[in-house]
Order: sequence, then structure tokens, then C-alpha cells
Amino acid sequence: MHNIEVQLKSFKGISLAEMDTVRLMDRVDTKFAIAMDDLPELLEKLKDIYAITDIDGLRLPTYESMYFDDEKFSFFNAHHNGREERFKVRIRNYVESGLFFLEVKHRQKGRVVKKRVRLQGFEKELSPSSEAFIDSIVKENGALQASMMNSYRRITLVDVVRKERLTIDIDLSFSWEGRTERFQNIVILELKQKRFDRHGQFNQIMRSMGKRPYRLSKYCIGSLSLYKGKLKHNMFKEKLIQINKINGKASYC
Repeated sequence: MHNIEVQLKSFKGISLAEMDTVRLMDRVDTKFAIAMDDLPELLEKLKDIYAITDIDGLRLPTYESMYFDDEKFSFFNAHHNGREERFKVRIRNYVESGLFFLEVKHRQKGRVVKKRVRLQGFEKELSPSSEAFIDSIVKENGALQASMMNSYRRITLVDVVRKERLTIDIDLSFSWEGRTERFQNIVILELKQKRFDRHGQFNQIMRSMGKRPYRLSKYCIGSLSLYKGKLKHNMFKEKLIQINKINGKASYC
């Protein structure tokens, strides 16, 4: 394991209050997947471009999420089938801060709108108020049930001038009902912008490193890992082979 936390000290820090000017609850997302071995080189290229979110000296916080779907895995299947309109529903825990939010992400016409409400903790069975919040956004959905937990550590980089954020997730793991799948050699990067800019500095850096966008979410990776044989995956097969190759596992089939 590289000493990433030491390398992160070379970035200029930015407070949560300063970062709040770049919330981007309505945005365009671009994802990449790289190997952990590539991360030090990338961070070196990014340190003079972005500031890093610093919460009382913490620059690599832990996130936990509980995801929900119905018994038909309708949310997952909408992703797999490439539907123009699709949703994710989760409860996210910002571990060190002790904060919990119920979040609904709505993707439509290439844009992502995220809405959230504060909770007191995880709800394996959704409360009536949580169900009402979800129903106000997801107009047609079956009875939702918890289907997966995931955890990771996140670096959040911010450019307040260009109004963009870059999240870098490491130490990914997915678990449910006694089973755990870990992807510790995978780094998931997500560039969040008000409008997509293919000529931006980050996209240029990724091209210079030979990296192309990777259109598969952590939610889909985890679902396919935990529910092998139960979910269709033909549209994701090439991407799964790629991510398993990076992680050093045998190809998914």
C-alpha cells in the first residue's frame, strides 16, 4: 500500500464551508477506473490544480453506504439496460463525522440530480418518512429493500474557479448477508462538473496517462459481485473483465 496520506499533505487544503460553493447537486459525471499503482503519479499531476477537502486535518475520510432496490432489481436493470432515466437510492454514512443522509440520485439526459435528507442512522427497513421522500422523486418503484453495503475511503479534490469536484475512492469493499467482496487494487475516480468539458485539465491528464472513461458505477460493480448468477450482465461483461484485470482477479463470466 502506498503512503497516500503523506502524499495528500502536499495539496492545499479547503474547508467544508469553502467547498460548499461547489456542491454540484445538478451535474454531469465522468467516471474512470485505474489501478492503485497509478494513483501516486496521478496525485502528483493534480496537486497544483486542485485543493483537497480538509476536515480538522482529515483528508481521507471513510464512507459507508446502504443501497436499496426492489426484488426485481429494477434500479440495477435500468443501469444495465442503458435506460435514459434511472435512479439510485442509498443511505450514506460519513463515518468520522457521524452523519447519515438518505440520498436519491436521478440520472436523466446525461445529467445527475441528487437530493438528500438527514437521518439518524441506517434503516434496513425504511421508515414511513423515508419512503415518502423516495416516492416524491421516484414516482414508480416497487417495495424497496436493503440489498448491499459498501465502504471505501475518499479523497475529494475541488477547483472553485472551474466549479468542479473530483472524488477518488480507494479500499472498496461490498458486503451483504455474510459475504464480502473487496477491490483493494481498484481506484474509482469521478469528475463532477456543471457542464462536461472534454478539454479540461483533468481529462487531458487522463488521456496523457492512457486512461479512458469507465462507465460503470460502484453500485453496479458491487451488485454483480455479490449477486453472481442472479443478475444479467451481458452489457457489462467487457467492463467487468477490465475492472477484474485491474484488480488482479479472474475475468467475470
